[in-house]
Amino acid sequence: MKIAIYGRAFSKQSIDFIYKFFKTLSSDKKNELYIHSDFAKFLQNELNFYPPVKSEFKQYEELDSDFSFMFSIGGDGTFLESVDLVRNLNIPIIGINSGRLGFLANIAKENTVTAVNKILSGEFEIEERTLLSLETDNNLFGDNNNALNEVTITKKDTSSMITIKAYVNGEYLNSYWTDGLIISTPTGSTGYSLSVGGPIVMPGTQNFVISPIAPHNLTVRPMVIPDDKEITLKVEGREDSFLATLDFRSKVFDKSIELRIKKAKYTIKTVKFSDATFFGTIRNKLMWGLDRRN
Repeated sequence: MKIAIYGRAFSKQSIDFIYKFFKTLSSDKKNELYIHSDFAKFLQNELNFYPPVKSEFKQYEELDSDFSFMFSIGGDGTFLESVDLVRNLNIPIIGINSGRLGFLANIAKENTVTAVNKILSGEFEIEERTLLSLETDNNLFGDNNNALNEVTITKKDTSSMITIKAYVNGEYLNSYWTDGLIISTPTGSTGYSLSVGGPIVMPGTQNFVISPIAPHNLTVRPMVIPDDKEITLKVEGREDSFLATLDFRSKVFDKSIELRIKKAKYTIKTVKFSDATFFGTIRNKLMWGLDRRN
């Protein structure tokens, strides 16, 4: 099978799991390994490790739907970058966490060999995650206008609040006087949205969460809506330009631009093991239940 590998730099103290990772993957001679060129350069130059790969790749156009998996080695940010590489190719992404907290990259380094063996033997399920799509008349984000976690609209160069007028399927919802607004998927509900008081939403529940960032009115709270709705945003403020972010990618836009957000036409596939549930991940990552009173 063809397997893509993407990663970021990590501590040299963690090199052992990388040796084991590549050794396990390459133990089956039928596996063809392809590595992102930047990650290969890091392994070679910083760790003096030359992984047994067939070739390197750099961008989305060099991949195709013949790949069976993509391994993302890093944290959740690395996983989101992997999503940008995979896009609509239907390649399942597997996140190995070489960092700290990871909801998407949820395989611990010490469990890498076990996880890889399960994948090679077919002991896993595929879980599909909804994406957001941002449309603007000026095609702000070019040919890739989708996000797995969230679309965020924020002020750019001023300390003053901005006003974001929000409409759902054309019906006026609210004028948010705030520092910004987050539209998140269930996947993104444990990210930026959670940090501003948004709810945790289970994957697959077909919802979006609208979460204001530091709203002026305390009665304005996060809101959950069905993901078959289209959200339209119009931004006003003392400045003429603002910032729109899709996961880790940001663009500046001016107040004449109307932003339309809806569910993307394709999903991202992730790998799920039977012993790694969503509730278990939440308890582990957020350290629920550690209080002796529980």
